[in-house]
Parts: sequence; C-alpha cells; structure tokens
Amino acid sequence: MKAAKTPALIVRNPRATHDYAIEERLTAGLVLEGWEVKSLRQKRAHLKESYALIKGGEAWLIGAHISPLPDCSPQSEAQPVRTRKLLLNRREIAHLTGLVERKGYTLVPLKMYWHKNRAKLELGVGRGKQTHDKRADERRREWEREKRKLAARFTR
Repeated sequence: MKAAKTPALIVRNPRATHDYAIEERLTAGLVLEGWEVKSLRQKRAHLKESYALIKGGEAWLIGAHISPLPDCSPQSEAQPVRTRKLLLNRREIAHLTGLVERKGYTLVPLKMYWHKNRAKLELGVGRGKQTHDKRADERRREWEREKRKLAARFTR
C-alpha cells in the first residue's frame, strides 16, 4: 500500500491572510494551456494581485500571472495575465454565489499546488480586514514568537 503524497506547492499568496479574514476554504481545478503547465512545473507564477469572480454561472481566476518559459514556443500568443476558468461543480458555485452576492464576501486565491499531476487552486472565502484587525494579528504573532523564544530558553 502506497503512502499518500502531500500536494506539491507551486505558489502561495502571501497577502491573502494578511488582507482578508478567511472563513472558508475550497479547492478548484484550473483550465490551463500546455505552456502554462510547463511554466507551473518551473514555479513561474504569482497570485499576489489575483482574485476570483463568479460570472454567468462559472468561476474565473483573474489577474494570476504565469510567466512563459523562454525556451517554450506556444502555438498561440502567450498571455501571462489572462482570465482562467476554475473548475467547480454547480453546487459549489451556487454556494459561493450566495456568499459573495448576499453577504459581501470575497473569493481570494490562497495557493496553487499539484495534486495527482493536476494543478489545483485553493480559494478562500473571506472579508477584508481593517487596519486595526491587521495590527491585532501582528501583535498576536509577535507574542507567540516571544513565547516560543522564552520556552526554548527555559527548557535548556
């Protein structure tokens, strides 16, 4: 019996948890072109300024940047920042539509990873944080860091 492999991380969105309070997470597949898959294997992607949108009963990833490889020649013109379709089932799209339209949540791409040789995107459903929330989170992280340092010093 084989052990389950952990998903291989391609790219993380470092600003997502800083700018948004993530309340729910879900995984979506991506519709990619061949050159994009090759570029993702080389980890040439950014999710920093990207977001997800539900339009016409379909989910879309907007603003994600996938750099083409210099030695790869795509059949069509390589567009690093293009709108990519997300693969979600109808029930998931209906659930997300209800959250985004009625309750004012935002769909934020958190990370992109490989799962069974398929590129997957982890989406977070969350609300934007205000400045005082960001400061409180920073204070909490610093306090946790200090506690770990103190615990390490006294356990020697």
